[in-house]
Amino acid sequence: MRLEKAMARSRLIPVLLLAATAAAQNAQPRRDPDVPYVPTTEAAVTAMLKLADVKKTDIVYDLGCGDGRIVIAAAKNFGAHGVGIDINPVRIAEAKENARKAGVENLVRFEENDLFQADFHEATVVTLFLLPNVNLKLRPKLQQSLKPGTRVVSNTFDMGDWKPEKQATVGDAAEATYLSHTLYLWTIRP
Repeated sequence: MRLEKAMARSRLIPVLLLAATAAAQNAQPRRDPDVPYVPTTEAAVTAMLKLADVKKTDIVYDLGCGDGRIVIAAAKNFGAHGVGIDINPVRIAEAKENARKAGVENLVRFEENDLFQADFHEATVVTLFLLPNVNLKLRPKLQQSLKPGTRVVSNTFDMGDWKPEKQATVGDAAEATYLSHTLYLWTIRP
């Protein structure tokens, strides 16, 4: 009888592993994302981190991190710590794998969460590539949650009447294409 139970359990383990793998591959966000997934270009990643003047002592949060490229670049190129937040579990799994491949998993972490509910108060730099209405909805939380001196950089979209301290253009500004990006920088004030 014991042998039969042991054999039944040993047949059950591969079935459970297969089911868990299938569930992970079919993972769905708890709600629809606020923005479509559009990866930030490598040139824009570099320019955003330079505009924010990222240093080794910074904690860079990317809200809507997608495949994790911004926090991975902050860790790899500047030695900064980073946290990526995205509501899509597929993107989070991809970001974790990308961090492993880049050898920076000791400097970054990725969190499946709704950016409107996430805790990012420890950030010294926040990066965004969202949409205008999402930026405006997020703006009060940024201003209330972040410490004075924290830098906020947005790719392509501003924050309404919150005037940026600096702007930069990446790509060919003469071409109004997805290859051209305006970047905006704000600093949280007391």
